[in-house]
Parts: sequence; structure tokens; C-alpha cells
Amino acid sequence: MWVRSTMAYRASFVMMAAGNFAATALDFVAIVIMFSHVDALGGFSLPEVAFLYGTTSTSFGLADLALGNMDRLGRRVRDGTLDTLLVRPAPVLAQVAADRFALRRLGRVSQGALLLGWSLTRVDVDWTPAAVVLVPVMVVSGALIFGAVFVAGAAFQFRAQDASEVQNAFTYGGTTLLQYPPTVFASDLVRGVTFVVPLAFVNWLPALRVLGRDDPLGLPGCVDFASPLVALVCCAAAGLAWRVGLRSYRSTGS
Repeated sequence: MWVRSTMAYRASFVMMAAGNFAATALDFVAIVIMFSHVDALGGFSLPEVAFLYGTTSTSFGLADLALGNMDRLGRRVRDGTLDTLLVRPAPVLAQVAADRFALRRLGRVSQGALLLGWSLTRVDVDWTPAAVVLVPVMVVSGALIFGAVFVAGAAFQFRAQDASEVQNAFTYGGTTLLQYPPTVFASDLVRGVTFVVPLAFVNWLPALRVLGRDDPLGLPGCVDFASPLVALVCCAAAGLAWRVGLRSYRSTGS
């Protein structure tokens, strides 16, 4: 329904998608400006940083397209409109995700994918079969990890009711963090996004393997291939958190 509504005004959709594309591209413009003053950022060249940027932006864009409206759940919990979703013969999670579905977010996905394609033509990589397979696996696994964070953040809103900014700190904030090399951050922060909220598996760890870089934490090499497993664990944990949150919902009490 929302897609049909959007495409009813195609010129408006094109302009909004282009605006989304341009707004997200400004993040990389800032990185390009940095490289006008330095030759490397944390020991990474511009194409290598573009590779990090492209992988995380594409992964996050896919998750944001499918589940980006999960931050609206707190508003529905607060005003009681979630009740209308509970009586419909469809999963509540699917209904919340589809609520006001924003097709314009394809602009972020296309911007990240284009930059990823450009970086792949510029990075100096030994394209072994493992490296070739790791790139698409990284993007898909990263999208699942971000999706799990969206769902877990929505589940938290059953308790907090208005915690969308807390959720955004890990989703939008997380993708901004992963656009830069791990070597520019403190070791404690890198450990936090590896062992606590495993965002490092979105692109940092597998990307280091593709680029032939050393892991700053000195983890075993097999960890670089663990993104699919981590994504499955995150999805299972997020699904459990969602079920617990939904069962605790008691409407507004009015």
C-alpha cells in the first residue's frame, strides 16, 4: 500500500530518493575532505576507507529499508495505537516494519553500492576465491546484524516507551562508526563493538581479511569468517527479545 502510494507521485519519489542519496553522500564527502589534507587515515588509503564505507552503508541501507520504521514503535506503545495491530491477522513485527514504508531509502542503498563498486576497482587486493565470496557474505550478514539491532531496539521500547534515540545510537551511530578504520579508535571501543554489540562483524573483521590488514585485537583468523554465524545469533536474540517485549505489552491502561 505504501509503495503504491509513493509511486502515485513518481516525480516526488525521484526527488526524495535523490535527496536521500545526496544527504548520505555528504558523509563520504567529509572523508574525501580529510584525505585532501592527509595521505592515510589510520593507515588506510582512500579506496580502502571507501570499501569500509560502501560495505557498511549498503548493509545498513538494506536493513533501514526493511526495518527502519521500527523506531516508531515507542510512539504506538505510548498512545495505545499498537492495539490495532494486535487484532489484525498478520505478524505484529511485519506490520510495524511496513508501517509508512519509505521506498526513498533506496537512495542510501544505491549510494553505498555505487561507492562499494568504485572501491573494489581501486583497492589493491589479492582476489582469492575466499575474498570474492566474503564481500557479498559480508554485506548480507551486515544487513541481518543491523536488522537485529533495529528489532532489539524496538523490543526495548516496550519498556522505555520513548527510546528511539537510544536505538538510533546503535543503528545510525553504528554505521557511522564502521565507515572509518578500526585503527583510529581506542582499543576498548573496538572490543565493545566486537564482544558486546557485535557491529564489528558487519564489516571491520571481514574487511580486514579482504584488505590483508592485521586485526588490531589479535583475534584468530577464523573470526573474520564468523559474520554469518554472528548474524544468526543476533537475529535469534532479537527475535526472543521481541517476543518477550510483545508479551509484556499492556496497552495504555485507559
